[in-house]
Amino acid sequence: MKLTTHNSQLTTNRGQAVITAVVFFLVIAATVSIGVINPVLRQLKQADDFLRTRASLFASQSVNEDALYRLKTNKKFTSPSTLSLGGYRATATSTTVAGGLQINSSGNGFNLTRNIRTHLISGSGASFNYGVQVGAGGVILENTSSVAGNLYSNGPVTGAGSNLIKGDAVSAGPNGQIDGVHATSSAYAHIIRNSTIDKDAYYQTISGSTVAGTLYPGSADQATSTLPIAAAQVTQWQNDAAAGGTIASPCPYKISDTATIGPAKINCDLEISGNNYTVTLGGALWVAGNITVKNSPTIKVSPSLGHKSIPIVADNPADHTDSSIITLSNSVQFQGSGTPGSFVVLISQNNRAANGGNGSGEEAIIAQNNVSGAVLLYAALGEIRLQNSISLKEVTAYRLRLQNSAEVVYDTGLANLLFTSGPSGSYVFDGWREVQ
Repeated sequence: MKLTTHNSQLTTNRGQAVITAVVFFLVIAATVSIGVINPVLRQLKQADDFLRTRASLFASQSVNEDALYRLKTNKKFTSPSTLSLGGYRATATSTTVAGGLQINSSGNGFNLTRNIRTHLISGSGASFNYGVQVGAGGVILENTSSVAGNLYSNGPVTGAGSNLIKGDAVSAGPNGQIDGVHATSSAYAHIIRNSTIDKDAYYQTISGSTVAGTLYPGSADQATSTLPIAAAQVTQWQNDAAAGGTIASPCPYKISDTATIGPAKINCDLEISGNNYTVTLGGALWVAGNITVKNSPTIKVSPSLGHKSIPIVADNPADHTDSSIITLSNSVQFQGSGTPGSFVVLISQNNRAANGGNGSGEEAIIAQNNVSGAVLLYAALGEIRLQNSISLKEVTAYRLRLQNSAEVVYDTGLANLLFTSGPSGSYVFDGWREVQ
C-alpha cells in the first residue's frame, strides 16, 4: 500500500511539472509572438499611413496646380477652390502678398493632412517651353551639334553627322519632316526619314529609320506654334529703352572698358570688345543698327534686378535686310543677376531669312567661338547660326543652323521668364514648397 501511494504521488508531481512547463512555454510563445507581431502591425500601419498621407499630398498638389494653371492663363479661379476624390478632400486659397500672389493648398484624408504653398509673381514675361523653337525656316543640325532639351519646329528638321537631340523632336504641320537626326526621346512629323529615334515615332510616312519604341503610323500632324515673344512686346521694350535716354554719338558706339548702361537707345551700331572687363545692364537696350560683341568681355544683368532679365534689341527701322544684325565671337560670357531665372535676351529684327535669304552672311544672329552663359537668342524673322564651341540656354528663330560642336542646353526656368519692363502679364511661377 505504501509503495502504491508513493508512485501515485510521483505521477501527480510529474503531471504538474508537465502542465507548468506547458504553461511557461505558452507564456513564452505568446510573449515572443507579441514581440514579433507588434512591430509587424506597426509597420503595416506606418505603410498604410504613408500611402494615405501621399494621397493627401497628391490631392493638395492637384488643387494647387489647377489654381496655378488658371491664374497663369487668366482663367477664372474662385478662392477657395475644392477637390474631392476617393475619400480625400483638398482646398486651395489665394492670398495677395508683396510682389505677387500666394496659393495655399491643403489635402486631407483619414485625418492625415499635407500642405503646399506656391508663390507667383505678377509682371511682364515670356514663356520659352523648348530648348529650340523655330518657325517655318526649320532647323539644320550639322557635325556634332546638339540640343539638350525638346525641339519644336514649324519647318523641317534635318541633320548630318553625329548630331543629337536629347529630348523630343517635333516638325509640325502637314509639311513636317524629320530627316537624318538622332533623338533620344520621341519624334513627331508627317514624314520621318533616315533617323534614329530612341523612343516612339508618330508619322504618316517613315523610311530608312531605326525606332527603339513604338511606331504610330497615321498619326495626326502636330499643330504649328507661335513664337513666344509678340512683336508688340518687342516694341514696348524699345519704347522703355528710349525712355531712358538716347545716345547719338560717337557712332559707332564702342565700349571697351567696365561700364554700366541701360535703359537707353543707341542710335547707331554698338560694339563691345576687349579682354577681362564687365558691362553691367541696368535696363533694356535698343540698338538702331548692328551689335558686335567679341574678345572676352562679360555682359551681365545688374544684381539689383534679382530674378529679372534684360532684353537687348537690334532694330534699325530703316534697314531690316543688311542691318539689325548681332554678331558674338571669341569667348564672350553672359551672366544673369546672380539670382536664378535671370538672363540676357538678344533680339534681332533682321528679316532676310523670312524674305527668302538662305546663304552664308545672311544671318540675323551669328554666335561662334566660345560664347556661353545665361543668354537667349531670338530672331523671329531671321536665321541664327551657331558654330564651334557654343553653349546657350535657348534659341528661337525663323531658321536655325547649328554647326560643329554648338549646343543648346535648355533651362527649365525659361518657362517663366520675367523682364524689367513692359505691359503687365499674367502671374508666373516663382517658387513651391511643402509647409506644416
